[in-house]
Amino acid sequence: MTSGTPGTPGTPGTPDATGAAAGADAPGAAEAAASAGSATGASGSAAPGGPRRRPPTVTTDTARPEGGGRAAPGDAPAPARQWPLITVLGLAGLGLLVVGTDPFAQAFRIGAILVGAALLVGAVMRRVLPSVGMLAVRSRFTDMITYGVMGGLIVLLALMVQPRPWLRIPFLEDVLHLTVT
Repeated sequence: MTSGTPGTPGTPGTPDATGAAAGADAPGAAEAAASAGSATGASGSAAPGGPRRRPPTVTTDTARPEGGGRAAPGDAPAPARQWPLITVLGLAGLGLLVVGTDPFAQAFRIGAILVGAALLVGAVMRRVLPSVGMLAVRSRFTDMITYGVMGGLIVLLALMVQPRPWLRIPFLEDVLHLTVT
């Protein structure tokens, strides 16, 4: 066995390098060997009409998510190619800066709303744009749901934070009082 297929024992990507004897103990290995032996002729090539076995493969890479290509042409500078991600990170960074510097009253609320809005903008861009660069992490549907739910929850919590919440949801206050008392 000198071929370098991933299923060959002792080659990279092989689950166990114990040799071909370990594979013979597996259930169904004898039947597979018998059918492979009957399908091969004297020259070792597969006989016409016989079953053809493919060597097992090991996944060595992952597929890029749909929409994960460049958001700008390849000759554009690197920041321009990743403008959707930079937009989301810039908006979230601005929100964190507002929270961190606390320049005005209710700055914590405005900053948190900016962070949530950044995720919501990411969800909208993931839905609308055909290519969003590194903003594409998983499938389009999963990214949209993840960014949208997280962004919506952050905005909702920022609106409901004490003292003097901007949004009151009575049944949530009752749930909080039941859990605390």
